[in-house]
Amino acid sequence: MRDEVDRLVASWRSERPDLDFSPLEVLSRITRISRHLDIARRKAFADLGARGFDVLAALRRVGDPYQLSPGALMQETMVTSGTMTNRLDRLEELGLITRKADPKDGRGSLVRLTKSGMRAVDAAMEDLLQRESEFLIPLSKTELTQLASMLSKLAAPFDEQGQ
Repeated sequence: MRDEVDRLVASWRSERPDLDFSPLEVLSRITRISRHLDIARRKAFADLGARGFDVLAALRRVGDPYQLSPGALMQETMVTSGTMTNRLDRLEELGLITRKADPKDGRGSLVRLTKSGMRAVDAAMEDLLQRESEFLIPLSKTELTQLASMLSKLAAPFDEQGQ
């Protein structure tokens, strides 16, 4: 037996040989990996919090001038207006973003990544990628490509449903 899931499935198969345990073999492993991934992400985002990282990452990904409206950030991070306001308040207090009036919309504002915000999100991303790379060490490049493709195939229906 290679892992804990193998042990669990073997026990179930001896008790219920009439059932197909292949979903359990795949999805229990995904759940177990997810728990460890959550821990690694919390460590990588310790200074920003995962929620702060989401906002900063959205700003970083759009490119120069690294700014979006709060509405666009809400869409990127899939949170409510009140939640976004709280996140922006915290990030602004930390000096990681600035907010200014939108010259194209007198009632709107623009959120911009500061130099400190850029350094913070870049450092968090580098830390995250290092931690996540360690999860994948046992896989060859070919296996990694195949796994990414298969997981994309599994995840696509959820993305289509907006979940």
